[in-house]
Amino acid sequence: MRMSEVVSVAVAGASGYAGGEVLRLLLSHPRVRLGALTGARNAGQTLGALQPHLLPLADRVLEPTSAATLAGHDVVVLALPHGESGPLAAELGDDVVVIDCGADFRLESAADWERFYGSAHAGTWPYGLPELPGQRERIAGATRVAVPGCYPTAVTLAMAPALTAGLVRPEVTVVAASGTSGAGKAAKPHLLGSEVMGNVSAYGVGGCTGTPPRWCRTSRGSRRQTSGSASRRCWSRCRGHPRDLLGAGGPRRDCHGGLRRLRARLRRRAVRPGAALGQWPQTQAVAGSNAVHLQVAVDDAAGRLVAVCAVDNLTKGTAGAAVQCLNLAMGLAEGLGLSTVGLAP
Repeated sequence: MRMSEVVSVAVAGASGYAGGEVLRLLLSHPRVRLGALTGARNAGQTLGALQPHLLPLADRVLEPTSAATLAGHDVVVLALPHGESGPLAAELGDDVVVIDCGADFRLESAADWERFYGSAHAGTWPYGLPELPGQRERIAGATRVAVPGCYPTAVTLAMAPALTAGLVRPEVTVVAASGTSGAGKAAKPHLLGSEVMGNVSAYGVGGCTGTPPRWCRTSRGSRRQTSGSASRRCWSRCRGHPRDLLGAGGPRRDCHGGLRRLRARLRRRAVRPGAALGQWPQTQAVAGSNAVHLQVAVDDAAGRLVAVCAVDNLTKGTAGAAVQCLNLAMGLAEGLGLSTVGLAP
C-alpha cells in the first residue's frame, strides 16, 4: 500500500460498545476514512442519539446491517453479537479485509463451538493477538482476522512469555475480572446499576476446563470470571506450576532463576512489563489505552509462578486489537490510531 492511500472502513454494529470504541479509535486514525456504519435494530437512527461521545459522527444515520451495505470498502469491522458474524462474513468477498470482534471464528474446534454456543461452527480465522510468537506474520496481509476478546487477551498475554520460554507447565489456574461493558450494550437485569454498584459476581465458573486445541486460543485449567461495578477493565491473575529443571543435583524447581530470565525476556520482547518491579498492574492505568500492563512474581510458599495482567476490555481487549490487526493486514504501521497512554485517576 502506498503511503498516500486512505483505507475505507465500514463498521457493523456501530451502536454497541465494541463498535463505538472502534469508531472512537478510528476517528484519530490518520489513514482511515469511515464508510458505512450499521446497526441492525437501530437502523435509521442517528449515531449521536446512541453514542453521544462520538461528536464528529453525531449526524451519521445508521444503515441496515447487510452485505450490500458493507460492500465496496477496503475493511469491514464486525462488532456483532456472537453467532451473527459467520453468515454475514460468508457473503463478503475475498477482496475485502474482515476483522471480527465476536467469537464466531476464534475457536479451532467445531465441537467446542457447538458445545458452548449451540450453533454451527463458522470456521477458524487467524488469531488477532499480534504479541504471540509468529502472529504478526500471519496477520500481515490476511483478509480475515478473529479478535480474541478481553479474557483470552488478559490471560494469554499474562502466561505466554512463561509458557513459550518453557518455565511453567501448560496447566494454569486463572482468576479474572471484567468490566460490565464486556457483556454488551443490550439491557440485562443483572447488569442494572442497582445490581452491580459495589458488587462483584461470578459467571462462567468451570466453563473452560478440558483439553483445548491450542493454549493460545483457550486456557487449559480452571477459570473463574467475575464482573463488578467498573465499566472498563479486564484483570487477570494466573498461577502456573514451574517445570522441573535438571540441575547438578538432579531435578529441581528453579523458580527465581526462571523469574529473572522471564523478566529479561519481557524487557526484550513485544509484551513488556507495564509496571515497575514491585508495582502491580492496575485497571485504571490502562483505561482508554491499547496498553498491556504485566507483572510476574514467585509465590515461594505455594511454589507457583504468578502473572498479573491488566487491559482495557473495550480497547486492547476488543476494539484496539481490531485496529491493531487492521493496520497489520493493510500493511500500515501497527500502532496507528492507537495510544498506550491510559486515563487516571
